[in-house]
Amino acid sequence: MGLSAETREKIRAEQARFPHVRGALLAALYLARDDLGALGPAAFAEIAPLFAMRANEVAEVASFYSLFNLPRAEAVLQVCTNLSCALRGARGVVRELERRLGIKAGTATPDGRFAIVEVECLGACATAPVLQVNRNPYLENVTPQSAARLLESPGAARAARWPAPVISQIPEGVDGYLLPPGEEKWLTLEAYQAHGGFEAVRKAGAMAPKDLAALVKESNLRGRGGAGFVTGLKWSFMPARDARPRYLAVNADESEPGTFKDRQIMSRNPFLPLAGIMIAAMAMESTAAFIYIRGEYVEEFDAMSAAIRRLYAAGILGDRALGFNRRFDITIQQGAGAYICGEESGMLESMEGRKGQPRKRPPFPAQVGLWGQPTTVDNLETLAHVPAIVMRGAQWFLDEGVKNASGHTLFGVSGHVNRPGIFELRLGVKLRDLIYKYAGGVPGGRPVKAVIPGGVSMPVLRGDQIDVAMDHESLRTAGTLIGTGGVIVMDDRTCMVRTALVVARFFEHESCGQCTQCREGTGWTYKTLRRIENGEGAPQDLQTLADTFDFMDGKCICALADGAAWGARAFLKQFRADFEAHIAKHRCPFPESFEA
Repeated sequence: MGLSAETREKIRAEQARFPHVRGALLAALYLARDDLGALGPAAFAEIAPLFAMRANEVAEVASFYSLFNLPRAEAVLQVCTNLSCALRGARGVVRELERRLGIKAGTATPDGRFAIVEVECLGACATAPVLQVNRNPYLENVTPQSAARLLESPGAARAARWPAPVISQIPEGVDGYLLPPGEEKWLTLEAYQAHGGFEAVRKAGAMAPKDLAALVKESNLRGRGGAGFVTGLKWSFMPARDARPRYLAVNADESEPGTFKDRQIMSRNPFLPLAGIMIAAMAMESTAAFIYIRGEYVEEFDAMSAAIRRLYAAGILGDRALGFNRRFDITIQQGAGAYICGEESGMLESMEGRKGQPRKRPPFPAQVGLWGQPTTVDNLETLAHVPAIVMRGAQWFLDEGVKNASGHTLFGVSGHVNRPGIFELRLGVKLRDLIYKYAGGVPGGRPVKAVIPGGVSMPVLRGDQIDVAMDHESLRTAGTLIGTGGVIVMDDRTCMVRTALVVARFFEHESCGQCTQCREGTGWTYKTLRRIENGEGAPQDLQTLADTFDFMDGKCICALADGAAWGARAFLKQFRADFEAHIAKHRCPFPESFEA
């Protein structure tokens, strides 16, 4: 039985949204799986002619993405076992599901009713542990007992909906502009406009593009996606206007463990980044914008899609778009589970319907980006700052932060804290205040042993280093980086070898395999750390690890290997005694540490 006429029509509608039909390939794979029940040779053969591809080419693309390669079952129970979830008991959830179903993670029951899968970070770190059934909204704050209730039947598991708590806030004394106040959600155009929504777009539309770009450059807005590059300077890299189309590609593939800020914007204030996208497009005279959102973010994709549809219905997008006096379009598409697609050129490859393997540079995206056209790639949170800059001015934005780190950011705090969540704060806030004043300190009053300050790619800090300011230069001086502002806190019971092992497992799993140094280096790091954690390590393993990091760092097309090396090297440097104790005692010396 082949694809239904309805599914074929949906695929054609998806294809019509893109400059090249292959941009709809990932969407077509989702649609085909929903129609046929599974992806396989028959599905690939059905899809291929619709894209002028061979079936093996479609299969190759599908094989790259984890969401297309889950075990076949009526209800696939995907449990995040990355660091934030592991620290809060995710292993106990997996173990209970395995016990009750009589299977191991990564497999399905013989009757095909259930499957268990351990997955990497789902971007819900403050409500860990987190579980996702098929492609349904997340089930958060899961316990072994609540997970077991899902096993009544596959239908019950698929139907389960647990209200997601609002875990993002503007603390008292902060003049917030990224989040709605309290627990409000501005999900309708009317709600957003009641708070001044799209006034910045109107104001920007009256400005010359070069003046608009200069304003953002003067504000010193730095990218919030990890690299911290000056946004206005990046915009200036776009070539002079000519007959070619020009694109803005928006990165909402939030997959760095410990990072869950973009999710809060999309779920509570979806019109804000859309306004920022429109203003950025005016400044760069972009023809259209494309948003790439991670495939696991089901509710966020729905919220953003609904907001975009409403803007078209209101005439704010489309022909004679607000502020443009010409046509302007925003198109949203979903990824399918690949951390590497958060790298800008890997994202562009995926948006074009290919494996998300990063491109060699030069040429850079500003010269040759989406479908070979000039393209700027910006993080979603970065663009959410732009409307406030237009309305309040560059100097106001500079005054809201510290030198070389302007404005607010959404700091995420997870792990061993009493009040994990997202906090909209000025850059430059002290890490100690983030942990104790805003996140409520460590449960039981235990000491802080370690803190990762900006997602697991960033080097770890010791507990005696938390008086550092959370801004780019201060953290660099302390030997780490702000990254995405995703803070993971660990108490004094935590084994640093085990922590490094969980992080190394993530990078080994997420390497795209294109570069030898990354493919082999991440695998070797994980295997060596696993041997040490299992009590089988030898003293020379520590030097082997150090040599491996040197082999990886700065040697690859993208920065995945760099981040893997930075993180593991810092664990070894900052907590070498933990590693040496494992080797000397042939066991883990931290019996109260979390389970990996």
